[in-house]
Amino acid sequence: MPDHVDLPHTLGALRASGHRYRSVKDEIRENLLHRIRSGEERFPGIVGFSETVLPQLERALLARHDVVLLGERGQGKTRLIRTLTGLLDEWSPAVAGCALNDHPYAPVSPQARRMVAEYGDDLPIVWRHRDERYSEKLATPDTSVGDLIGDIDPVKLAEGRSLGDPETVHYGLVPRSNRGVFCLNELPDLAARVQVALFNVLEERDVQIRGYQLRLPLDMLVVASANPEDYTNRGRIITPLKDRFGAEIRTHYPVELDDEIALIEQESRLSPEVRVPPHLVEAVARFTRLVRESPSVDERSGVSARFAIAAVETVAASAERRAAMAGEQAVARVCDLPCITAVLRGKVEFDLSEEGRENAVLEHLLNRAVYDTFHRVFSGVDLGPLTERFSSGAAVESGDLVSAEELLARVGPFTGLAELVKRVAPDSDDDPVSAPGYAAAAVELALEGLYLSRRLSKDTLPHGARYRI
Repeated sequence: MPDHVDLPHTLGALRASGHRYRSVKDEIRENLLHRIRSGEERFPGIVGFSETVLPQLERALLARHDVVLLGERGQGKTRLIRTLTGLLDEWSPAVAGCALNDHPYAPVSPQARRMVAEYGDDLPIVWRHRDERYSEKLATPDTSVGDLIGDIDPVKLAEGRSLGDPETVHYGLVPRSNRGVFCLNELPDLAARVQVALFNVLEERDVQIRGYQLRLPLDMLVVASANPEDYTNRGRIITPLKDRFGAEIRTHYPVELDDEIALIEQESRLSPEVRVPPHLVEAVARFTRLVRESPSVDERSGVSARFAIAAVETVAASAERRAAMAGEQAVARVCDLPCITAVLRGKVEFDLSEEGRENAVLEHLLNRAVYDTFHRVFSGVDLGPLTERFSSGAAVESGDLVSAEELLARVGPFTGLAELVKRVAPDSDDDPVSAPGYAAAAVELALEGLYLSRRLSKDTLPHGARYRI
């Protein structure tokens, strides 16, 4: 569709253009079918749901159902809901000056109906972009019926309008979302009486405000998110309201490791000057999955994807700090991983039996993640030349403040270094052989892996570690 400046700006011109009215759900349905047939991406940026959640959501949208997404924190529920705006038409007409975004062919508010009757074909039209047709509300226990549905506007009463005049109503967020997508996050947090106020919106598509005989046939798609009821202690979705949602869809954390890695890489906000080699992203992804699966962690609370994203960003920050001190390229190394356990501890809810052992649990799981990553990255590589460097009793100290060049000097040259670097930085734009950051990253992964494989010993130091036989 062309830019809205070139579109009709009166009701008469709109009719002459052949514009066709569709309900919001029909609009989404037809656009979704078009994208399915053409092979276009329907839900950009959504990772790990292609075989599970997305087919269910597509069926719900094709069936014109309102939807509630159930899942633990950090599973991308809100992110998924926000992609639904991409299934709306790019531009949509509305009666100018009306709070409920009335379509000129099907006005719902008293003001819009009066304007249609008064202006006729000269009725002024405005065009709303699809991004303006999305509204979102985080449900909280203090959210009121007036916030969502509406209440009497004392200012309009003071202007002389009668109490029975429907134009004395100040509409809440739900009616103002007419002709769009309305998202209600954390639905169970709404008080039961407020959830009751949503009954008519979901079933009869109208609203009731105090004692007014006011019927507004709202046109919208309602999508809500919630934690599973067996986890949240703050409230629940009352049964009659749950029954009015056409589809209930369970979300989940990424099933495959590759999806976890892709999600971290997509969402992490890293400085362009910092390099985080793939093996460190993989180690963080493995660590996140191990934490989720650990019996020491409350499985009902979940471990958010934000946990892994924050971990990679912290690792990058540690590398950038070292680089600033040493005056070198910022390349993250294994020595940057330990700092994430203290930073991210508050994002994990542990079992009560683990009180006081939280750091020890996270450190153990991090070691397992690094060990598994080491075995995958260096599978089939002969590390004998590196271990021989320690045969005479030599020791190598490393840490988050030890520069790459200093670490390489302490280890010294050995056969096979180029192969280690190639395994660590296979797709880097930098020349791995001439980039000491990648060489140090490869050596440090090998040293830590040899320690975890019990082929080297390690002494913990205040700011790092000493590797020895």
